[in-house]
Amino acid sequence: MTPIVPPFPANRPRRLRRTQALRSMVRENTLTPEDFIWPVFIQAGKDAETPVPSMPGVTRKTVDRIVLAAKEAHNLGIPAICLFPYTGMEDRTEDCAMAWDPNNLTNQAIRAIKDAVPEIAVMTDIALDPYNINGHDGFVEGDTIVNDRTVEALVKMALAQAEAGADILGPSDMMDGRIGALRTALEAEGHQDVTILSYAAKFASAFYGPFRDAVGASGALKGDKNTYQIDPANRETALRAVARDIGEGADMVMVKPGLPYLDICREVRDTFAVPTFAYQVSGEYAMVQAAAQNGWVDHDRVMMESLLCFKRAGCDGILTYFAPAAARLLNG
Repeated sequence: MTPIVPPFPANRPRRLRRTQALRSMVRENTLTPEDFIWPVFIQAGKDAETPVPSMPGVTRKTVDRIVLAAKEAHNLGIPAICLFPYTGMEDRTEDCAMAWDPNNLTNQAIRAIKDAVPEIAVMTDIALDPYNINGHDGFVEGDTIVNDRTVEALVKMALAQAEAGADILGPSDMMDGRIGALRTALEAEGHQDVTILSYAAKFASAFYGPFRDAVGASGALKGDKNTYQIDPANRETALRAVARDIGEGADMVMVKPGLPYLDICREVRDTFAVPTFAYQVSGEYAMVQAAAQNGWVDHDRVMMESLLCFKRAGCDGILTYFAPAAARLLNG
């Protein structure tokens, strides 16, 4: 569509910017708490929290505190919470067997949240890195992160989470063929209503550093993840990955990281017309927090502007550590 733009002075765009009321009437995108998924970190123990130094304001919480966080999210109007476990090196193994243990931290938290706050959607992470002695999302054989054996393990992990009551499974591993394998297994085991939000376009980014501190993976990771995550230079590769995951049965797709990849967000939404999410990752969050703590930026204004940009880029929702703070502002 070609816009009709009359010449000046018939056209004075500033007329519609003159007052707050006029600006609100013609605003193209809006932000609400329902746009957020809140990522939270789980630790072992009871009634305790541990600050994550590289993510000011973020803590690892024991399961009972995670339940309180879920109640807070629900009261704020946030529709979903996403669980990530912290696993010490003493609990990491080559076979990653804790990943599909029915009583691991994630599965304990799923059950506790669904018992206490059944209305909130619980999303999980599917990847082996929290349980892998090598810190990788898949099994390591020699110098190779192997694909097909990893996918078999991810299926077991997904089924354990579905049995625990997860509403949304988030495969973040970037192994080939894992969405099809997960969907087939979920259908076969009677979990046809469980949703898959695929990390379809997950880039090999330097913005993940604080997250790895939060889940205890920084010291464990051997090498890098370049052989399975997408090269940040590649747009068409990302679109092919999204198309593949949709074709294999993903209900929703995600672009990760967020703000540096808004071009990918927009193209995914326009090309595929499926629910599209972005993850405002730990490095993005930490940069805003650090700049605000130094007085270099206005924390709340930068936070809200950054979140609104995702909506302008076409995202249906955002995974963000700012979720509760932003929801409180939006709720007045």
